Amino acid sequence: MTTRTAEQDVNGPEPDLKRVMGPKLLLLFVVGDILGAGVYAVTGQMAGVVGGIVWLPFLVAFAVATLTALSYLELVTKYPQAAGAALYTHKAFGLHFVTFLVAFAVICSGITSASTSANVLASNFMGGLLANGWIDEEWGTGTITLIALAFMVLLALINLRGVGESVKFNVILTLVEVTALTIVIGVGFYVIAQGDGSFDRITTFENPDDKGLFLAVTAATSIAFFAMVGFEDSVNMVEETQEPERIFPRTLLTGLGIAVIIYMLVAVSVVTVLTSDQIANAADGRALLEVVRVGSPDFPIEKVFPFLAMFAVANTSLINMLMASRLIYGLAHQDVLPRSLGKVSPNTRAPWAGIAFSTLLALGLIIYVSNRAEDDVVVNLASVTSLLLLGVFTVVNVACLVLRRDGRDSIFRSPGPTPVLAAAACLFLIGPWVDRDVLIYQIAGVLLLIGVVLWAVTWATNRGARAQRTGFRNIDHMDQEPPPPDQR
Repeated sequence: MTTRTAEQDVNGPEPDLKRVMGPKLLLLFVVGDILGAGVYAVTGQMAGVVGGIVWLPFLVAFAVATLTALSYLELVTKYPQAAGAALYTHKAFGLHFVTFLVAFAVICSGITSASTSANVLASNFMGGLLANGWIDEEWGTGTITLIALAFMVLLALINLRGVGESVKFNVILTLVEVTALTIVIGVGFYVIAQGDGSFDRITTFENPDDKGLFLAVTAATSIAFFAMVGFEDSVNMVEETQEPERIFPRTLLTGLGIAVIIYMLVAVSVVTVLTSDQIANAADGRALLEVVRVGSPDFPIEKVFPFLAMFAVANTSLINMLMASRLIYGLAHQDVLPRSLGKVSPNTRAPWAGIAFSTLLALGLIIYVSNRAEDDVVVNLASVTSLLLLGVFTVVNVACLVLRRDGRDSIFRSPGPTPVLAAAACLFLIGPWVDRDVLIYQIAGVLLLIGVVLWAVTWATNRGARAQRTGFRNIDHMDQEPPPPDQR
């Protein structure tokens, strides 16, 4: 048996990425990637489904995410390249079209996640202006939508400047995220200590539609899963991590554990400080802002908190849109999307075509969902993200099982049948029995259909004009940064 070392060459003749991340930086990256928009976006909506036991869906979502993370860890220590789910799918099944669907689903999940974050940011921006007395009344849905659209355009302009991921910048934003959530937790327990909170509510189950406990918790878990995603992005940092086979498993699982503890404490703070009516009225991701406003009326925290929340949400959006545009570039560079989507700026090396395409999809999503007055914009966009990633996770868990027969050693192995349990849990949460609105399936289906149409156009072009097959040429490094102009 051969033993893989941290110096394994996974790039062949290509230059290796610089391994700058030790366990501490990697842990901050994982925690920062999981925290962010998720807990702001869905906590209030989940409380509206299950009442005071809102912490329970977070715990169930954590269990499903952890089972899936074990599969990711087995695969990332076996194939320490930065292409993630698409790489594992391709190595397991060898079907180019299936690999493309998985990769495009990941792209779409990034776009829908960023769109969710944009709406949460707009709501917190309005909340900050109200708290500081800079506006007299809440804005309507149209104004919130315009702010969300403007934010997405701003993200596109930042991406066009060629800004890449910076580990040190991520550390700063992660600390801001943790600070903001610590304020919510602190306010919640301060209210409890003063005897003003309703601590016994955390064991109270309430559902306005008279659903049973199992169905209601399942429905809330499908929403809560949005808050747990992000851990899978860390596999894209494997080639920039020192001794990844040794430190990745412990660090990723620790990061997940820290995140779920913070989430559960936030959930307890929300249901002890706010009444059911206050939670119901805190739409569009403003439940945490409402906790700070109600729980600390005599302190200036509420004037600062909305802007801290904006930083956390903006960090999530930027990471997601960077990922989406980078993968679009990679797919076009592989000739499985039209080559025009792989255009790169000669000055900034930013994949401008991928940025423009992903931004247009995000703008269209925000406008479409916002125009459905009877629906909650944030929870719908968050639910689409969860649905897409649950599909990807199902495939990855099955791929983990298939690749156990490839004869290649893995430093880490998911215990026993956990990939089966993870695949079954993810598949269960995809089904209509979780009370997911049909609109969610429609949006996810249309997004994937756009990808299929683009694949078909590329297939026809490759076959007719270039006399070549459509398929991945270098799946190991599909999401690499655009090369300098003189190397393309």
